[in-house]
Amino acid sequence: MQRLRVLLLDDHVLFREGLRRLLVTEPDFETVAECGTPAEAIEVLSRTAVDVVLLDFDLGEETGTGFVARAIQAGYNGKILMVTAGMIPLDVTMARNLGVSGIFLKHNSPAMLLEAIRHVARGGEWMDSRAVPSDTVANDEPSLQAKAPLTQRELQVLRSVFEGLTNKEIAHKIAASQSSVKATLQRLFEKTGVRTRAQLVRIAIERSLETAR
Repeated sequence: MQRLRVLLLDDHVLFREGLRRLLVTEPDFETVAECGTPAEAIEVLSRTAVDVVLLDFDLGEETGTGFVARAIQAGYNGKILMVTAGMIPLDVTMARNLGVSGIFLKHNSPAMLLEAIRHVARGGEWMDSRAVPSDTVANDEPSLQAKAPLTQRELQVLRSVFEGLTNKEIAHKIAASQSSVKATLQRLFEKTGVRTRAQLVRIAIERSLETAR
């Protein structure tokens, strides 16, 4: 039997260890690496074949969606299952637009997690209804659907726009120039099919936050 090669990416050591112990008990799983940072995971993906990445959303100073964008840019084309305590609707939309195979809530049972991993490995999608509002799941063309995968910088700027920050504040937050922020916003306009910053803000707030009410 060919085993599923799994990479764990979570900044909490105890949770990673718990996942590893769970997977060891299953003959059809092989844990190829346990990573605490996106940089470690990207390095592993560059040299090791991985079928499924189990990914936390909150990675300290970085987010799971940022990692997904970097992994895609680095050439990873395997499955990604986000195993998280929770995500806001905007982040759910971003993750789906980037092509993640599923979102699994950490408070579910270990048996259900094993089922989810096998399901996405076979090409299925696992979206926990408590993490993904029904409006988001049912929509085949999400309001933030991009024409091409968003880069890590574009995700940072989009999330900052959603938070209501000005271009100057965004530049300070991500350590970039204001001209760089403006250029990134222009690329976001092109990828999401809007023409102004106001439209981008309206999409992020009205369509994403509305699903949380």
